[in-house]
Amino acid sequence: MWALLSRRFWMWLVLAVAAPALSWVLGKAGDRIEAKNGPTTSSRLLRQGRRWLGRRSKGPMADRSR
Repeated sequence: MWALLSRRFWMWLVLAVAAPALSWVLGKAGDRIEAKNGPTTSSRLLRQGRRWLGRRSKGPMADRSR
């Protein structure tokens, strides 16, 4: 039971699941904005966020977000 409450477990969960998922969402949003309006500041910032999170992601989902 303590494993579910430990700080290390929650950090792993964030890095292995949440960061890659958020990276994917940011990338898709940036791609859609860029496809619709061309390169804009917001699309560049979203894609930059995807790259930043992608570098910090770990685990099996990390490769899918890149």
